[in-house]
Amino acid sequence: MRTTRRSLLIGASGIALVGAGTAWAQTKEPLKIGVPTALTGTYAQLGDEAKRAIEFAVAEANAAGGVDGRVVEVRFLDTEAKPELARQQGEKLALAGFNVLTGAIASGEALAMGPMLARWNALYVATINKADDITGKQCQGRMFRVNRPDYSDAAVVQPWLATRSETKWAIVAADIAWGRNSGASFKKAAEATGKTIVSENYPAFGSNDYAAHIQKVADSGAQALWVALAGRDAINFATQSKQFGLFDKVVTGGTSFTTDGTVKVLGETVKGIHAIINYSATLDTPSNKKFVADWAVKYPGTLPTNFEGETYIGMQVIFQAVKKAGSVKPADIAKVMEGGSFDTILGSQTMRKEDHQLIGPNYFGQVAMANGVLRPVINMTVPADVATPKPDGTCRL
Repeated sequence: MRTTRRSLLIGASGIALVGAGTAWAQTKEPLKIGVPTALTGTYAQLGDEAKRAIEFAVAEANAAGGVDGRVVEVRFLDTEAKPELARQQGEKLALAGFNVLTGAIASGEALAMGPMLARWNALYVATINKADDITGKQCQGRMFRVNRPDYSDAAVVQPWLATRSETKWAIVAADIAWGRNSGASFKKAAEATGKTIVSENYPAFGSNDYAAHIQKVADSGAQALWVALAGRDAINFATQSKQFGLFDKVVTGGTSFTTDGTVKVLGETVKGIHAIINYSATLDTPSNKKFVADWAVKYPGTLPTNFEGETYIGMQVIFQAVKKAGSVKPADIAKVMEGGSFDTILGSQTMRKEDHQLIGPNYFGQVAMANGVLRPVINMTVPADVATPKPDGTCRL
């Protein structure tokens, strides 16, 4: 994890007023944001990305006079991406007054916190969690999602699968809520396009040795492979698969597998791998161009990653909802967030009233060179109305 003077200060105090000036007139109650996220463990890289995006958004807001004239404060607590620990840390944050929660990584974390939000007098906005149940059968009145869920990824991958000649596919996905959900979504999309799943593999979260699973894929006769692994799991699997020559034998694609962050680590190992791309710094909207330019000033030599872009969108929605509500009370924020429209770096998007899912576009592409840098490159855009299918009716708010 990156160590900076700011992170040392946050670690010491637990609170950051990022970018706050010295002349704040505290006439309004501050907006206190709690971030239970993975700062250590398998998903530490993803947690660090969420943290950077939140710090960026808070500094930007405070430099502009705050949100609705309120200073923004943020507190981070480590969850190690473990659901029970996320529930404990979420409760600590909420009871300390940091009850506008966001930034958890694993879907199981959001699902563990969801049923407790009303009791904690809190609100949670998912920016990275992808499991369908978050805005499906386990939806909650105070839980919202701004990023693309698994069913959106399936809506993107199905037309791509229809173009592929490979008929035998294997799946490797993490044995957690998101991985199982993602594997099921891919299987459904594959079968809808006449493909056969010949091998399903769900290695334990945080595995170090994927040899047995790699061998199973190789022995299955699969012509292609779909991977739903993230963070250190993705890096370990990709590194070992390259060593075993698996990527030379099968066409490979995935979701959250070859992100900006993992490609930066893996380099040529993952060149040519196909990928769902939920956000890209290359997206050509005026708001996104400004975001990317401002990001480069704050974090020289870098571009926002997919998870950083999605998390920033979450902060945009929170800030605008607070301003519309004229309140930092979670119940008031939730009321205006439900069914509301928000200006984001991807344009105006609506938070669907029926299931609290933000309606937005999605993208597909491949790891390739772009402007001299190896990165996920978009080659297919799916508009919001297609990428966010209508609710399946399982959410009862």
